[in-house]
Amino acid sequence: MSLNQPANVPDNAALLVACLCAQWCNTCNDYRAPFEQLQAEFPTLKFVWVDIEDEADLVDPIEVENFPTLLLARQSDALFFGTVTPHLETLKRLIQSHLAPDTRPIEQEQAGDLARRLQERF
Repeated sequence: MSLNQPANVPDNAALLVACLCAQWCNTCNDYRAPFEQLQAEFPTLKFVWVDIEDEADLVDPIEVENFPTLLLARQSDALFFGTVTPHLETLKRLIQSHLAPDTRPIEQEQAGDLARRLQERF
């Protein structure tokens, strides 16, 4: 099984993997290197590191209370939005489980709105 985006997924449908963190959070600081490591492993996906304080205008009205919080989206369809354990293998499995082009969006309007804003900004 390929770890990269399947060949039948068009480029414009690449998965967005956004990590919502804060500079003051030690867990986030420790998590950044593994996050960037997976970016190199999945070069066809769009990885975005979002500091919730520096990018408050982008993240609002969502309240991020636990770190790291991840958003996986295809275009403006949020596929996953939530807090995960800060481990490389957890993120890797999460990404792999959402690569299929028929992965269904979650029904969370604010997460979809955030996905759209992130796609536009990054």
